[in-house]
Amino acid sequence: MPNTRMSGPSRREALLGAAAVSAVRAVAAPDALPTVKLGPHTVSRLIVGGNPVSGNSHTSDGLGREMRDYFTAENVKKMLRNCEQAGINTWQSRGDKHIQRLLTEYRGDGGRIQWIAQTASELADIPRHIRDLASMKPVGIYHHGSQTDKFWAAGKIEQAREMCKVMRDAGVQVGLGTHIPEVIDYVESKAWDVDFYMTCLYNISRTKEEQEKLAGRKVDDQLFWHPDREKMLARVRQTTKPCLIFKVYGASRNCGSPEKMLDALRLAAKYAKPQDAIVIGMFPKHSEQVNQNCRLVMQALGESAAT
Repeated sequence: MPNTRMSGPSRREALLGAAAVSAVRAVAAPDALPTVKLGPHTVSRLIVGGNPVSGNSHTSDGLGREMRDYFTAENVKKMLRNCEQAGINTWQSRGDKHIQRLLTEYRGDGGRIQWIAQTASELADIPRHIRDLASMKPVGIYHHGSQTDKFWAAGKIEQAREMCKVMRDAGVQVGLGTHIPEVIDYVESKAWDVDFYMTCLYNISRTKEEQEKLAGRKVDDQLFWHPDREKMLARVRQTTKPCLIFKVYGASRNCGSPEKMLDALRLAAKYAKPQDAIVIGMFPKHSEQVNQNCRLVMQALGESAAT
């Protein structure tokens, strides 16, 4: 999406780096990240997300290009190694051929990080694609949230259910992604055979007209509407199934200060069930983010558990 607000590192990125460093210094290093079960698999409650690796910034085209330039194979592997050393044992990312190659190379180098794969909706034969992903032994596969939402808007949501059946037949944990709270309501009411949800805290699947009506102004890019968060988190709390909560930072929009970052995590932790996890994409070009996020997530989860 066109956006001319950035040239080089954005103000938001700079704030992210400075804020995270300040916040981390105030938090004692955790002994180990807590874990949850996803079927037979043990998954860290902080999962590293894959959007930055694929250049999906949800902020601007300029930042997306910078992410793609930074994430060479070596830098992807470096980040994954740092994640494993910090206790993050799972990576969530797209399941396209590029990511499959990177993961294969990382495993060949001895990396052991687990993988949760998102379907690549641009491919023509999604059932075959799902079977290919399953052959790489992921923890689970989930139906791409943006495609789920397109099916929902078109009145074709049952097509997503059919893809979930293909995942079940492939022998992996079955997930469904969405940005729309009402999709969770529908799937729960119909008792779909899924094992987990990928739940986005912002409904970025609204049409441009819907976004501008809601915001009361012209919207040049995606609207990250803060009231969306508790609507989705209410669904996270009500379902018994594990939820992987993502875009907690609003694609870095909630990173203006240490307090804002922790407040965003505290909100997610307030609603998260003990079996839920948080997914955070990381872009450690300008600052160290892996250990920073581990500490911040540990603080938010610890505070929630104490209340």
